[in-house]
This record gives sequence, C-alpha cells and structure tokens, in this order.
Amino acid sequence: MALSGDVISFRSSRLHYHRWGRGGKLLLCFHGYGESAETFSLLAEPLGDEYTIVAIDMPLHGKTEWNEGLDFTVDQLLVIIDTILTGIDVIPDPRSWHLMGYSMGGRIALSLLEAAPEKVEKLILAAPDGLRLNPWYWLATQTRPGRLLFWYTMYHPGWFLFMLKTGNKLKLVNPSVYKFVVNFIGRHEVRRELYTRWTTLRHFRPHLNKIKTIIRTRQLPVRILYGKYDRIIREQRGRQFQKGIEPWCRLTILSAGHQLLQVNHLPALVSLIKE
Repeated sequence: MALSGDVISFRSSRLHYHRWGRGGKLLLCFHGYGESAETFSLLAEPLGDEYTIVAIDMPLHGKTEWNEGLDFTVDQLLVIIDTILTGIDVIPDPRSWHLMGYSMGGRIALSLLEAAPEKVEKLILAAPDGLRLNPWYWLATQTRPGRLLFWYTMYHPGWFLFMLKTGNKLKLVNPSVYKFVVNFIGRHEVRRELYTRWTTLRHFRPHLNKIKTIIRTRQLPVRILYGKYDRIIREQRGRQFQKGIEPWCRLTILSAGHQLLQVNHLPALVSLIKE
C-alpha cells in the first residue's frame, strides 16, 4: 500500500503526516525520538482494510517545519489532530481513537489519553517512554536551572563526558549505557538536536496515577510491547505501571531489543492492535 503524505498549516508551521488505509477504525500513531511518521508504514498492508491510520511527524522531526519556538503543548497537538481528521474525506468516528506510541511516542500517547480520555478507545504502547519519571529528564526540561545546565552541557560537553568516563572506570556506570551516551552526544549536531527536541516536547509529561484512574474508570484496554533485550527502556517499567490495572493492561515481551517497529515483529504488533 503506497504512502500517502500530506501537510497542514498550524500558525506559522507546517505539520507533515501520513495516512494509510480506509478502514472504519481510527489508529493514531506517534513515533520515537529522531524518527518519523513513516516508521508506521509497515502497518498499512495488514491493517489498512480495518483501520484508517494517521501518523504525524512531531516538531523537529521528519518533514514537519516547526516555527513556534521551543514550545509544543498537548492542547496544540489536539488542535492539529482535529484539523487533520476534519480534512480527511473518508474517516471513521473521530471521537473513538486507538492510540499507538513507540518509545518517545508513548509519552505523547499517554499525555493525549490524560488530556482527552473521552476520545480514546484503546492504548497500544511499544517500548514506551513516559511510564517512569526520569529524574535527569525532569531536571533538564522542567526546571529553569536544569534547562540552563542542559543547554550549557550540550554546547560545552567536556565536563559531562569527563564525569561519565570516570564513572565508567569506577564501574559506577553500566558499560552499555556509557557506550550509548558517548556515541550519541559525540557530535555537536546531535547534541543540538537533543536539546531542542527535549525542550520543545517538555510539556508532554503524563501523570501516571491520573492515567491509571482513567483506565480503571473507563475499563480501557491497554497493550504494552517490550523487547526482552532492550537496554534503553526496560520491561520493569511496564510491570510497575501495570499494578492496579491488571484486568485491562497486558504486557507482551518479544525476543528483541528496542527497535520494535520492524517487519519481523509485525505479527505481534498487528495482534496487539486488533485484539
């Protein structure tokens, strides 16, 4: 099934999105950090007859042109979604969303559920961010001193890399985490993108107790997929989140790492979405 890309205007920005399928159910998809809406294209063939799939390039990702500064809010995303759905010629009930989020997109999907629970019929999360408060992310994005330190570190990383290397030598830092971080922030452009993207998306901070209350009250089906060998987002986060909402929340563990949106994992993805 061919890709269908389009653009809508929002204030002074242009939001790019893909739509696949013409089914009677609406599946809204949100991609991971540094990726794009196109990563969900593998769902088009197996789901296109049953679902209309809409995936949006988040600000500073994909082909979206974001000109609103380092600010993007849940309310803005709700307006963008409504604008997209209004412009689609054949669309299922726009008040009945199936939300799917991968990695960073999990935090976005959780925030949408919290903001508009009456619209959500099902939640599917794959290796989701947002199920645990990361103290470093909170410090770097939610406090003014933290944001200043974050900015300084991304443009002057020497002190941070020195501490990281020291921690690695003293075996205080997981070797896999050490390699990942050093490789990730070793280039200026990557550090700049990390600062702007994290800062821009800082308003997406789901409150898990409230979300679990919504799930219990609405008896909302939640499906969470993890990779057994994922060193970035571990399945333990999902097991902790599952406590108290077990009748509606189910975890599936694959023999995989963090990259779950791949053809070899397609049967598991499709099963979780359709069940």
